[in-house]
Amino acid sequence: MDGNFKAAVAQLEKSCLIDSTNANALWMLGYSYYHSENYKKSIAAYTKEILINPTDATAYYYRARAKSYLGKDSQLSPAEKEKFLLGSIFDLTRAITIGLDDTNNKYYQTRGIAYREYGIFKLQASGRFYDRNLAISSLKASIKDFETVLAENPGRADISALIDQSQQKLNEATGHR
Repeated sequence: MDGNFKAAVAQLEKSCLIDSTNANALWMLGYSYYHSENYKKSIAAYTKEILINPTDATAYYYRARAKSYLGKDSQLSPAEKEKFLLGSIFDLTRAITIGLDDTNNKYYQTRGIAYREYGIFKLQASGRFYDRNLAISSLKASIKDFETVLAENPGRADISALIDQSQQKLNEATGHR
């Protein structure tokens, strides 16, 4: 609660050893790993929590965020990056499907960012990972998600800026300036 996530990890790991079916402890462990920037362990904890509680939209949300961070890791192979980026989009779609608690449409906003990141990845990748058409589709999906957020919250300049960024990447991909 005081933001000392590394200490929380130590306590929660012990708790999860005692009771590996405690969904609340697993959720907090995933959250603590996430805020300690240990994204692989965060994903693992949330995966266990989701097996126990498959309708926990926030677990999908944080697992998606952890996957998104890993998808931008320059040390990973293109195959690993793609796996994490697509996994992030999948988890956010699941969160949107079950998430009645999506205040301010943060799931849509985060998925819009994930779609944009995936579109950029597909444009910058080489070999079998390059796919202009998939990049264009992903960038269009990004804009659509941001427009969903903006429709609910018309005064959000940050969302307008995100739409502009995705539109710029889309224009570059399609050859329009």
